[in-house]
Amino acid sequence: MTGKTKSGGRDVAADAEKLRRLHVPGDPLLLANVWDPTSAEVVESAGMRAIATTSAALAAMNGYEDNGQVSPDVAFSALRRIADAVALPVTADLEDGYGLSPEEFVDRLANAGACGANLEDTDHHRAGALVDADRHAVRIAAIKAAARARGFDPLINARVDVHLYKGPIDEGLRRARKYFDAGADCVYPILLSDVSAIREYVALGPTNILYGPGSIALAELAKLGVARISVGPLLFRLLLKRLEVATDALRRFDDKGFGPDWQSGLWN
Repeated sequence: MTGKTKSGGRDVAADAEKLRRLHVPGDPLLLANVWDPTSAEVVESAGMRAIATTSAALAAMNGYEDNGQVSPDVAFSALRRIADAVALPVTADLEDGYGLSPEEFVDRLANAGACGANLEDTDHHRAGALVDADRHAVRIAAIKAAARARGFDPLINARVDVHLYKGPIDEGLRRARKYFDAGADCVYPILLSDVSAIREYVALGPTNILYGPGSIALAELAKLGVARISVGPLLFRLLLKRLEVATDALRRFDDKGFGPDWQSGLWN
């Protein structure tokens, strides 16, 4: 292979192959999505096998709303700090790619030390409009080609947003086929919780399912043949909820209201 594949001491080409091997149907890669270096270090220390970011939490941590409000400079700078903090392969939630050309997207991804990316097919979140599937497939193929020209093959997780807007399953599957044909390594039908539909996606190739409260149990998702399970901003929101509870306890002079971990070494 040709081109620069190392960034800041990381070999993103090697990381990409490690990450790709972790996508095993029936033995899914579990991703505790992070938003900053500290959360990434916690996840790595917990024994997880890869690091994945969440655009919603990363945007919030930098003072922005999600869904296209973060600039590429902010997003990739934050990603660089996360990748520098850990040794595990890093895959990034990069929304729709911020309108960058395939070449610039690949350069920024590699320079930030990440070896994979989510790419969503929403064109306009407020309107609930999807990108034309053929156009999105062409973009996926162009990003893969630009990366290979640079010397690595990033793992592209193609997010299928049909179910986010309660669209038909057949349309989601049609898009997934096109994205796989274009070179996507995994598809991500976000907010899909229909067991039979998940089976249909799994039959097409490696599939990422979002896990959260009230969703299908983790063990059941593994039995369905899912290759990747992520939690999006769930952990970030849990942390904020815990902060809200603790702050309220402080306001009320409630020594016992901080939660069960209050006296268990938080100051160490």
